[in-house]
This record gives sequence, structure tokens and C-alpha cells, in this order.
Amino acid sequence: MRKNISLSRLASLSLFAAAFIWGTSFVIMKDVSERLPPSFLLGIRFTVACLLLAVISWKRLKKLNKSYIGPGILIGALLFSAYLVQTYGLIGTTPGKNAFLTASYCIITPFLFWIVSKKRPDVFHLISAFVCLGGILLISVDFTSENLFSVALGDILTLICGFFYAAHIVAIATTAGDKDPMLITILQFGVAAVLSWISYGILHTLGMASFSMEGADIASLSVQLLYLACACTAAALFLQNFGQKYAHPTGASVILTFEAVFGALFSLLLGREEGFGILRAFGFVLVFAAVIISETKLSFLRKRKNKSIQKGDLS
Repeated sequence: MRKNISLSRLASLSLFAAAFIWGTSFVIMKDVSERLPPSFLLGIRFTVACLLLAVISWKRLKKLNKSYIGPGILIGALLFSAYLVQTYGLIGTTPGKNAFLTASYCIITPFLFWIVSKKRPDVFHLISAFVCLGGILLISVDFTSENLFSVALGDILTLICGFFYAAHIVAIATTAGDKDPMLITILQFGVAAVLSWISYGILHTLGMASFSMEGADIASLSVQLLYLACACTAAALFLQNFGQKYAHPTGASVILTFEAVFGALFSLLLGREEGFGILRAFGFVLVFAAVIISETKLSFLRKRKNKSIQKGDLS
């Protein structure tokens, strides 16, 4: 029992760490995507990440067998789709709306997991998902903007991206639970890398993948690409895969939405966002409340109530 509790806590910490790393990537992704075509950028990220983890874990590669192929292809294809659509969505909408609409996966995940696994999510997971989405809305969206309720192509793409992220989370939970997280991570990176390069080749042939390198600092760009590949792809997605091995998909999706929270914080620190208003502060409170509801199911309130009842009986 204690071992299961320890693994559950370690899983939650791993998911928080992944969300933190991804949160640092928003500003970097925005800068790099203005220079490089999204498919080319993803090709570099996934290729470097795949090779890095393969070198680090080369002894484990001997354990690869046919049972990994199906899950690896499925998870890798969903990962590639989510990243590609999100990057194109970011180009066609504001960063705030992109972050909020991407976080819609915390609502989609429990219902998608219900459809696939036939396991109904409990009321605490559903409540935490909706509370979390409300928090992300307050954190990410500028309510003073004249274009607040306008719907752009980028918004539609980002919503589609939210579905792919939810599908990716559910696919890991339902097909890779008994697999080595490192091997699954390497395999999905390989699949995503191949799909990224194929996508780039097609788009480049059609004249839809252009570079903007005029005045670019090549050294700085290289460092940004390495950080995106090593930290934001290799490390963060391994932490996600490990964390999801021992966490409920809905709870995992709620924790992972902290990506948007950390992203907003780093944007504020780097001067890319406006001030820290009351609505945004309340949004942070809601997100933290969502995680507490998901992780504890408010058990501490029930314990306190039981103790009060017991004291009443004794008196």
C-alpha cells in the first residue's frame, strides 16, 4: 500500500516537472517558430530527443519487441499531430487564447478515457477538470481585448490540438501502462520525427515551408533548439510517460495544464505579458484548487468531518 502511495506521489511530481519545463518553452517556441517552419522545427526536436535518449538508454533497446510497435506508432502519431497543429495554431491566434484553448484537453480527457476504457471518471475528476479550465481561462485570456470573442483559424486549430493532446494522454494510459516508459518515449519520438520530416518535405515541395533567417543570431537559435529538444522534448515527455504510468489520466491532464500557468509566469517575468491583475490571480487560485481536488478528492475535509462527529459522540 505504501509503495503505491509513494509511486502515486512520484508520478505527480514527475508530471509537475514536465509541466514546469514546458511552461518555460512558450516564449522560446514563439521566437523560434518565427524563424523556422513548424514541421522543420519539430523534425529537429524529435530527432535530437530520440537520438539522445537512445544513446543514454542503449542497453534497454534490447528489450524492444513487437508489443511496443503498435503503442509506439499510435502515441508518436498523436504526439506529432498535437505539436504540429498547436504550432500552426499559435501562428494564427494570440498566445493567451492558444494556451487556454490547448488546455481544453483537461475537459476532453476524462470523457475520451471513459469512451475508450469504459471506466467512468469520478465526480472529483470532473469537477477538477472544469475548475482547472476556468482557472486557465482567467490566466490566459485578455478580457479587455476587442477581439476576445472572435474566432480565427488559429483558434480552431488549437481546439483540434487540445483533442490530440487528450488522445495522446489516453493512448499512453490504455496502451503503454505495462511498458518501459523510456522505450515508449524513444519509440514515439522516432515516429514523430519521421512524420515531421515527411510533413516538412511535402510542405516544402508545395512552397508552404519558408525560413526567416535574416538578422538571426545562429548561436542563440542553436541553443534554443537544443533546449527545446533536450529539456522540453526528451526530458519532459519522459517525465510525462513515467508519471502517467502511475496516475489516473484525468488527474494527469489537470496537473499537466500547469504548463499554461508556468508559461504565463515566465512570460510575465520576461516582460512578454501584461500585469498580474485580480482575475489572473484568481485564475491561479482556481488551478491550484483543481489539482488539490483531483489529487486528494477532498479527503482531508471528510476526515475533519469524521473527527468532529466522533468528538460530538464522545461529548
